[in-house]
Order: sequence, then structure tokens, then C-alpha cells
Amino acid sequence: MNLRLQIIALAIVPLVAAILSVTIFITWQSSSLVRSSIDTFEQNMLNSKETEITNLTTLALSAINATYLNAGPNDGDAKRKVTEILKGLDYGQDGYFFVYDYDGDSIVHPRQEFRSGHNWLGITDPDGDHVIANLIAVAKAGGGLHQYKWEKPSTGRMADKLSFVSGLDKWRWVVGTGAYLDDVFAQTAAAKSELRQSIGNTFLIVALVAVPATIVVFSTCMLITLRERRLADSKLKRLTQRVIDTQEEERARISRELHDGISQNLVSVRYAMDLAKRKTATGSGQALIAIDSSIEALNSAIKEVRRLSHGLRPRVLDDLGLTAALTALCNQFLERTGISSDLAASKFLDDLKPEASTALYRVAQEAFNNIERHAKASEVSVRIWSENGRARMAITDNGVGFDMDSGQDNSGLGLRNMQERIAHFGGLLLVKSEPGKTVLTAMLPRSASRYTAEAAAAA
Repeated sequence: MNLRLQIIALAIVPLVAAILSVTIFITWQSSSLVRSSIDTFEQNMLNSKETEITNLTTLALSAINATYLNAGPNDGDAKRKVTEILKGLDYGQDGYFFVYDYDGDSIVHPRQEFRSGHNWLGITDPDGDHVIANLIAVAKAGGGLHQYKWEKPSTGRMADKLSFVSGLDKWRWVVGTGAYLDDVFAQTAAAKSELRQSIGNTFLIVALVAVPATIVVFSTCMLITLRERRLADSKLKRLTQRVIDTQEEERARISRELHDGISQNLVSVRYAMDLAKRKTATGSGQALIAIDSSIEALNSAIKEVRRLSHGLRPRVLDDLGLTAALTALCNQFLERTGISSDLAASKFLDDLKPEASTALYRVAQEAFNNIERHAKASEVSVRIWSENGRARMAITDNGVGFDMDSGQDNSGLGLRNMQERIAHFGGLLLVKSEPGKTVLTAMLPRSASRYTAEAAAAA
């Protein structure tokens, strides 16, 4: 994965993670609140059922209390009377009272008459609960609630039932009634189903918002990336073309120098040597004059070679430093053009890295070429100094100037290339031009200093 795709991933992944985190948190919080509400509702319903059957049992016991208190342990008439009373206390389709003795024999069961007179102590519900045995145990313990599964009369199906029982210890009876809980559980199940549906809808809404947002972000990043890539490719093409044009221009300049200077001088040397040869063959006394002329032409060719090689890479820059190289450049410029030039470098600490010195020298060299070609100046001054460890160079001429906003660039490598040389070191190139004066200022950062770089490396 390249850098651009990594940046896009770093932009999208946190967004998706944040959306998922917020969604999960909100969903969890909402689910917790709703589940808590459902559990509270269910518990309230169960409490209501418990209160209802407790009150009903209390009413039933009140109805038989007078008969029970006045009867003996084996009073058959009293037992039959109580049995009839409890059978007549039916309420609703699924509400009734039941009676078992402590041995598990069914005495009263209005909805399931087939149980009367039979022992059901060993009966168990689908969950394995010993229903009658547990109800008897609760009654013997003083009475209370017990939940189990029992056939619901209205549907004929097994359903959860909550019963309240109380013991008539004198007769060894268990009296109780119960309420079926399937309607309570059905309501809570419906609420939970609605909760699940609500959670699904929430995720769907978030997805409908998050997915398009992610697609928009991704598409925007891709468009910006493609646009920047096209711009970068365009700049790279222009830069490549400028490098090629510069190379061709430099080759053309060197070709002109070789043809117009060195080649002509060497041709002159050849003709002078041929003339000296003929003079010597004829014994003429002018042979020495011809030889001196050829020597003078050869010296001129040597000077041209040195000048050309110095222009390509001045040896003095490597041997004596930037100040000496700029001094030689000013002298050569004066000698070549006759334009007055001077260098002020009293406040310059020549501690630049070799590449930075070369960059400043090339900027000065190109500035001199531009002045020679276009400025029509009579004076040029070069000032180089150090300011808080930062190298500065200013080149000023009194020429005609040029329009900075015209967009025209007739200056060889051009101001842009000079700016790129300085920008390579994190520096800045400023140009201010007006009729009668042009100032070019190059500023390098402290990092271009050799000793600063060495100190940073050591640290």
C-alpha cells in the first residue's frame, strides 16, 4: 500500500470506527434502558398477580373460617360444607380454588374433576418440578407462593402458573389458588421483539447515514488524490522539460564556445604552424615570427579552455571557498563586459556546506548572465554576509529592471530555477525590480551551515 492509500485509510478507518463505536454505545445504552423497563414491567405484573392471588386466598379462607374453626379434625359435614363453598368460588374462565390433603389426594379441583379422589403426590411438570409435593411443603411451612407449569383450562395447553397456598393443619389440607402467567410473558416477549426490531432499525438508519458518508469521504479523498497526482505529474513533466531545455541550452552554449572560441583559436594555431613550417623549409628568417604567432594563438586557446572549464565548475570554489569564487566571478564579469562590479564580504563567515556554496555561486553566475543579456546596467554590486548563522547574498544592478508580474522569463535557467536551487535547502529567493534598480536576495537557513549540520548530527 503506497503512502496516498495509507493516508486515505487513516482518514476513513477512524471515521468508520467512530461511527460504529457511537452506534454500538447508543444501541447498548438504549437496549439496557428498554430491557430494564421491560424487566420492571414484568416484575410489576408478577407482583400484581401475587397480590391478586394472595388476596383471593385470604378471601377464600375468610369464607370458610367460621365453619373450619367450629369443626373437629374428623368432622365430615364441615369438610363437605367447606368443599362446596370452595367449589362455588370460581372466578373467570381460568380462576378456581383447589384443595389437596397432605398425602397428595385431590379433594377440590373444579376444572379437572377427574383428579378428585386420586393421589397426585408424584406428579411432575415438564420442567421436572414435583408440583403437589412442593405445594404441600409450602403450605406446611406456613403458606406462600410457588411457580410451576400446569394445564390452562381455557386452552388445554401447559402454561406457567403462580399459586398461593395455605395449610389447614387441623384437617391436613392445602387450600390455594393461582394465576396463569402466559399473558405476562407474552407481553414481555412482544416488548422484547419490538426492542430487537428497534435495534435493527437503528442499525439500518446508521448504515444508511454512515455508508454514504464513508463513500463521500472516500470519493473526495480519491478525487483530491487524483487531482494532486495529475498536478504533480504535470509539474514533473514541466520540470523534466525544463531540465531537458536547460541541458540543451547548456550544450548549445558550450558548442558555441567551442566553435567560436577554442575551435577558431586552434585553427589559427594550425595555420600559424603551417606557415612556420613553410618558412623553415624555405630558410626564411620570418619562421620565428610565425612560431611566436602560433604560440600566442595556442595560449589564447588554453585561456578559452580554462574559462570554459571554470564556468562549468570553478576550481577556486572547491579550493578557496565561496568568497574567492565570487571575487573571481566579478573580475571575469568586469573583464568580459566592462561593467563595474564589486564584492563586499567582510561580515561573511564562509562555513557553508559545499552544496550550499555551489547553489549561491550558481545563483550569482546566472544573475550576472541575466544582467549581461537584459539589464543594460553599468554597475553591479554583490554583498554577502552572515546573520545569526544564516548566509545571505544580495546582488544589485542599476539596469532597466523588468516587470515581475509579466510572466515573461528570458533569463536562461530563469528565476524559477534559481528559486528551486535555494528552496532545496529550505531557503528563500527574493527579487525586487524597478526601473533603474534590481535587487536579488538569496537567504539560506542555518541548516545549510556545515558546522550546524555537524553539531546536529553529533547531538
